[in-house]
Amino acid sequence: MCELLGMSANVPTDIRFSFAGLIRRGGETGPHADGWGIAFHEGGKGCRAFHEVAPSAHSDLARFLRTHPVRSRIAVAHIRRANRGRLAVENTHPFTRELWGRTWSFAHNGQLRGIKRRPLRHYRPVGTTDSEHAFCWLLDRLRERWTRPPSEAALCRAVRELCRDLDGLGTFNALIGDGTRLFAFCSTRLVWLTRRAPFGEAHLTDDDLVVDFSKETSPTDVVTVVATCPLTANEAWTPLLPGELLVLRAGERIAAAEPGRAAAKPVRGAAPVLPAAAVTPPPPHRWEPRIVERHSMGEAA
Repeated sequence: MCELLGMSANVPTDIRFSFAGLIRRGGETGPHADGWGIAFHEGGKGCRAFHEVAPSAHSDLARFLRTHPVRSRIAVAHIRRANRGRLAVENTHPFTRELWGRTWSFAHNGQLRGIKRRPLRHYRPVGTTDSEHAFCWLLDRLRERWTRPPSEAALCRAVRELCRDLDGLGTFNALIGDGTRLFAFCSTRLVWLTRRAPFGEAHLTDDDLVVDFSKETSPTDVVTVVATCPLTANEAWTPLLPGELLVLRAGERIAAAEPGRAAAKPVRGAAPVLPAAAVTPPPPHRWEPRIVERHSMGEAA
């Protein structure tokens, strides 16, 4: 199983804290050693992406991104454990395509039986994964439905509908970024948390790193992180329900679970469990403050 990491923030934010925990799982604390990638939506219509067919835990490029962080409002990352498609850059998530004049990014965990039998009109895969074919199919359907961006509510309904359709083919845990919103669809497992004032400390599960967010943020900063499994040991992470779509804009949830569905219980490492809306202000350790810019939530993710 691959692992996913996404971020949505209301200010340009670097994701290196969470990214530091994720990349350890790519060949060191986890078996996802078949490549990794990350895409940054920095506020405009494009995005900056990095891919490598190598274990992220031993990657010089991944280490470079930890020490030279890219600030963005949306980030989508993936570490791969291959089951479909050979090890190659073109098969390494996240994938990117243009729709309505903006770059979209996509990362997926799972297998989709029969997806390649679905015809494509406007988009073509570059690689051979079922994931990229699914992304092309999803964008095809959106492009055929609307020639220009629809309302946010209509777009959220359409993305939920298409994700559930794909989920019917197997397992479809996915992150999709469109430059403004981050869509997170849960098939089997995704968790999320929101950090906002009052901030505290967070302890990575997979690395001996702790950051005191109260020293690196402003009172108005908001950032939400989505992951396959909790990345910190002392914060309450809320699991998404199977079939649920979480939509985030500027760090805030804008599309809630469907009416009548029970709220999921948060999961955590060592902290008391709190409701999803109440974000745990964590407790103790230190991050390297030497490369933090205090004006824009330097280390809130």
